[in-house]
Amino acid sequence: MTIRVLVVDDHGVVRKGIRMYLGADPEFEIVAEASNGQEALTLARELRPDVILMDLLMPVMDGIAATAAIRRELPDVEVIALTSVLEDTAVAEAVRVGAIGYLLKDAESSELTKALRAAASGRVYLTQAALARLMRDVGATGDPAEALTPREVEVLRLIAQGRSNREISGELSVTDHTVKTHISHIYDKLGVRSRTQAALYAIDSGLADGR
Repeated sequence: MTIRVLVVDDHGVVRKGIRMYLGADPEFEIVAEASNGQEALTLARELRPDVILMDLLMPVMDGIAATAAIRRELPDVEVIALTSVLEDTAVAEAVRVGAIGYLLKDAESSELTKALRAAASGRVYLTQAALARLMRDVGATGDPAEALTPREVEVLRLIAQGRSNREISGELSVTDHTVKTHISHIYDKLGVRSRTQAALYAIDSGLADGR
């Protein structure tokens, strides 16, 4: 299955580099490019890509606002935040509004393709450096020991282990709809708004490895 990608960055050289990385791989198709968040939102509505690589600091509409709008309107379209530096505080906000992960713009091509594959199947993909950075900035407000049901804890643990909804439904022998319902309840109870934020909370609390 071809993974359809929308590349969003206000620097043409970055877009060209990503196109060069992905152009030789038949698994990926760059369906369009955008130079700001407003263009990204318009193209996302029109083209419904599988994954958007989203720069965060752009004119007209920044990547955070665009990510929030896209995830609200098009929940099946995943967003990976792009940033130039690991310490970019905008990344944490992008994750809070729904980005499934983030990449540095100078990431190796193998890391880019791994992240795109994960996002296309609804799985969280974070490098160890990204995980360490986001653990400091992205939190939740609930207490899973008291707030979540045992089945919700199972679902949250599997999310943190990088499983997709389909994989979770298969492992727990429930429908995709049931998994989505559990995830909605988890978000509400923990006070989070994204899959990545929930995963980070599970890792921080020890639920990811069954503690």
